[in-house]
Amino acid sequence: MFLLVIEGLAIGCLLGLTGAGGGILAVPALMASQGWTVAQAAPVGLFAITLAALIGTVQGLFNKIVRYRAAIWIALISIPSARYGVHLSHIVEPIWLTLVFAVVMLIVAYRIFFNKVNDFENPPCKVSPSTGRFIWNIKTASILGGLGVIAGLLTGLLGVGGGFVIVPALRKITNLDMYSIVATSLMIIFLIGGLSISIHVLDGFHYPLEVTFSFVLACVIGMLIGRCIITLIPVQTVQKIFATAVTVIAVYLIFSALFV
Repeated sequence: MFLLVIEGLAIGCLLGLTGAGGGILAVPALMASQGWTVAQAAPVGLFAITLAALIGTVQGLFNKIVRYRAAIWIALISIPSARYGVHLSHIVEPIWLTLVFAVVMLIVAYRIFFNKVNDFENPPCKVSPSTGRFIWNIKTASILGGLGVIAGLLTGLLGVGGGFVIVPALRKITNLDMYSIVATSLMIIFLIGGLSISIHVLDGFHYPLEVTFSFVLACVIGMLIGRCIITLIPVQTVQKIFATAVTVIAVYLIFSALFV
């Protein structure tokens, strides 16, 4: 149980700092500490990350840095693909889910290490300098909606919040500052995660109460710590640490799936 709490604190802190990384680390952490498969760990990890993201969302709304219309739009568009992702997670063999999960993690780590998430000079989804809000048109709605489809599928299939896709995507397609991107990502994770949790419950998943409560509480406390120290640590440093951790865990998952 001590290891579970330490994992939750670290994952929640990383989620608070970067707006990403929580779900992608929560699932393998639960697999390692509890001996679970991806299908068993995903709902519990998602539940913890969703509640932790709620804390960051409330703080972001209070500070008026969340682009809540965009977050709601992305979450709504994600509904069909999230449902389909949950369905796929029940019919795909655990070994393949594990390998897919590991490949996604390696791609994320590669893009961070080699700086493949550079901003566009002229992003298609622009924020008005006078209001700080998105200039809504068909292009903006379509691109943000496409992001919702991808995030929803990954959330349902792999039990992750989608922040590891949402944050770099928002950097590329918008001119939001990093603080707004992180806060908006947390709201999207909360909304999509809440939807996927409802789907898991309706499908009959039963949460192990002791493990779930301990992990959720640790993640929430970690989130609060992360949001408190976010201005003290350079974003690039956090991203490099995150990429290193993701690489190590992905290699472990591949090894465990193929050789254990």
